[in-house]
Amino acid sequence: MMSTASEPARRSLSVRIGRIAFIVIAVLVTLAVAAAFFVTWTIQRSFPQTSGEVPLKGLESSVTVQRDERGIPTITASSTDDLFYAQGFTHAQDRFFEMDFRRHVTAGRVAEMFGESQVATDKFLRTLGWRKVAEQEVENLDETTRAYYQAYADGVNAYLSSRSGAELSLEYAVLGIQNPDYEPEPWEPADSVAWLKAMAWDLRTNVEDETDRALLAAQLQQSGSSDAESQALIETAYPPYPFDRNPVIVPKISAVEPLPAEAVPAAYSDETKADVSDALATVEWQQAEGVIEAASMLLGGVGEGIGSNSWVVSGDLTESGMPLLSNDPHLGASLPSVWYQIQLRCDTVSDSCPFDVGGFSFSGLPGVVIGHNAEIAWGFTNLTTDVTDLYIEKVDGDQYWRDGALTPMEIEQDVIKVAGGDDVPLTIRRTVHGPIISGLTDDFTAISDAPVVSAGDAVLPLENAPEIPAGETAVSLRWTALDPGTTASALFAMNTASNFQEFRQSASLFDVPAQNLVYADTEGNIGYQAPGRLPIRGAGDGWLPQAGWDSAYDWKGFIPFEELPVSYNPPQGYIVTANNAIVTDDYDYFLSRDWDYGYRAARIAHLIERKAAAGLITAQDMRDIQMDNEMWIGKQLAVVMDKVEVDGAGPEAAVDLLRTWDAQNDPDSPAAAYANVLWSNLVHNVFVDREVPLPVGDQGRLFSVVRTMLDDADDPLWVNERLDTTGMYAMLALSAEQAYDELAGLQGEDVTRWNWGSLHALPLTHDTLGTSGIAPIEWLFNRGPYPVGGGSSVVNATGWRMGESYATTTVPSMRMVIDLSDFDASTWNHLTGASGHAFNQHYTDQTDDWAKGVQKPWAYSDKAVNAAAVDTLVLKPAG
Repeated sequence: MMSTASEPARRSLSVRIGRIAFIVIAVLVTLAVAAAFFVTWTIQRSFPQTSGEVPLKGLESSVTVQRDERGIPTITASSTDDLFYAQGFTHAQDRFFEMDFRRHVTAGRVAEMFGESQVATDKFLRTLGWRKVAEQEVENLDETTRAYYQAYADGVNAYLSSRSGAELSLEYAVLGIQNPDYEPEPWEPADSVAWLKAMAWDLRTNVEDETDRALLAAQLQQSGSSDAESQALIETAYPPYPFDRNPVIVPKISAVEPLPAEAVPAAYSDETKADVSDALATVEWQQAEGVIEAASMLLGGVGEGIGSNSWVVSGDLTESGMPLLSNDPHLGASLPSVWYQIQLRCDTVSDSCPFDVGGFSFSGLPGVVIGHNAEIAWGFTNLTTDVTDLYIEKVDGDQYWRDGALTPMEIEQDVIKVAGGDDVPLTIRRTVHGPIISGLTDDFTAISDAPVVSAGDAVLPLENAPEIPAGETAVSLRWTALDPGTTASALFAMNTASNFQEFRQSASLFDVPAQNLVYADTEGNIGYQAPGRLPIRGAGDGWLPQAGWDSAYDWKGFIPFEELPVSYNPPQGYIVTANNAIVTDDYDYFLSRDWDYGYRAARIAHLIERKAAAGLITAQDMRDIQMDNEMWIGKQLAVVMDKVEVDGAGPEAAVDLLRTWDAQNDPDSPAAAYANVLWSNLVHNVFVDREVPLPVGDQGRLFSVVRTMLDDADDPLWVNERLDTTGMYAMLALSAEQAYDELAGLQGEDVTRWNWGSLHALPLTHDTLGTSGIAPIEWLFNRGPYPVGGGSSVVNATGWRMGESYATTTVPSMRMVIDLSDFDASTWNHLTGASGHAFNQHYTDQTDDWAKGVQKPWAYSDKAVNAAAVDTLVLKPAG
């Protein structure tokens, strides 16, 4: 029997162990609480002050900033200098890191923030020279407009003078671990103007298509196809716009009063200028792999779905008797959203302070981009005209061939500074067409290595082209945005326009990026204007690279503004723009061969006509149209699949889903999930799994190709020896069975439990730190995924990358419906929220509503703004 004498000792030991354990636990808890407190303090110290008073040097008078429950500010000032000063201050409060990152991208200085992984990005962007063009545009501004930009910059810098590091944004705390010496520079007007170049690049339209066609032509030639066979296949893969099926924006150009000659900018001159304008050590900072990623990273990437919808309906068709205007631009999904909602008001509207405008702005840029003032409303969609051309240059050292003679290149030496690394020298070379871009990215370099050129209607490998000079081959880029323009003035003119004539005058300044502009006013008028610096080409049409050594292929000027398409109070009572063809091919000038194929435009027009036939149209009808999920190609597949025999109970049950499907890509729809996976497999089998794969980046284009193929069961493209398919029905059966297997693996074998929303969910990824490779950092900044409906070439345009993932990558970045009968009855929302600060209540507070298509009221009148205000900050002159 054990002695009881050891019991007190054992109890004493237990007590000591318990005390030690308690102390250890207490220490751990204390450390955890301290760490949590430190993280919370670090996060919240950057949140802006939104109430009370702030004294600021540089203000002339007090400015009031009222914010509603979503943090959306209304700024009221007594002078334009104070108004834009306050806008710069407010943008910096909520979004400065985003602004700082963007200006580094536009200047080709990303490596200064994130190190050597971004050198390739900087080389490409520095070669394009956005920042230098922006500086020239600032120099060309009139005194009043330059003062707006300077006042805005002064407001940004006033905010920077009061904070630094993590006080500005949590991102700087993380960035400081890898790059502790980084400090933001003062803001300059050119930082703002350069952002317009970034938007122009993201909306540059068809340079990817031209690139894909050039690479495809070279691959076909290398595979042994003749010139004629190559041409025929490329024409099949890139069919013409279906004018017989889908609408154009302006069926008939309206006769309107021309602008005074002195009001039209010189950009629309008939003559072309002869000269060329000038983190942690283990963090895997995202490195761009190609030109698109390199130049578009600031907008979250581009691809299928970049475009927009906008339409305006006359009061003749509406319940209120006044126009309704809708707009939802489609851009890459980004966190924070590219948009920032704001209202700018002069307390007394006058010639000296003319602003009373609300809408969507870009943080970093003064003014309002899309929205309304007290008399007019407007919206944008991408014009999709061809404003970029690739030229094949023949180069001999630092010279290039031009009409039989060697011409010196313009040579510029530059240096890229790299955080934590050595400087990288950069030589930039330019021809009369623009910068040499081969050698910077894989795709343009591949074109240079195996060049093809267009010659009339033929596609020729370079060795078959006539009169080729000797020398090496390079690729240059001609792009309207690389010449100084006037867009930096356009927004202010648009913000203060009061009628269609003044609106058109402001549109004439909006030269780059070229946009469809829809219009409505409180007098009941609706309208449309196509602005933009649109080239008049010589011998070529820019569908493929052109011979740079022959000036016959140069641009000869730009379409005069007064000859651009315009529509004013058209007889049908509505105008729809969705990146579709603007006019028919009998228009006097060539605009493009690469329109969006018009399926969204056709669906919107159909829904407007159907709703108008049933009764008068309401603002809710407009919102419902924005969320329409009909998949045009899905309807066609559902019909043809009724005749297809598949093998197995599972595939049969999946095909049965299509028989009762309404073709709506609703998030909870099993049939929508199956239809999209079927479509993806079909596209892969027909276009990708072949000796020379065909480009599949544009699903609207593929709708048109497959539509024609479905009418011909013996179309050669249905035959694929690799897959042992000999016709349409065999190809459809194989694709249907593969789709079942894929979706069963993702969501289970019970087809009734499938759903499109989770398959197509939207991940909101922070533009920089969201792809750091460090899970805790990504957790801090990323959000989602959010189940969504819609799809590619669907009105609710949530695009996805064919062959990569079904996840949403491009989105209706904002949605608005403006009611000209009562601006306070208008509604709006956008992808994320007002704040760029992670964990701020307004970081993603609009996302759930965005995903469901819920728009919130847009307070505009004094009474509505005052009633909606939950925070009021008064900015006062210091001293």
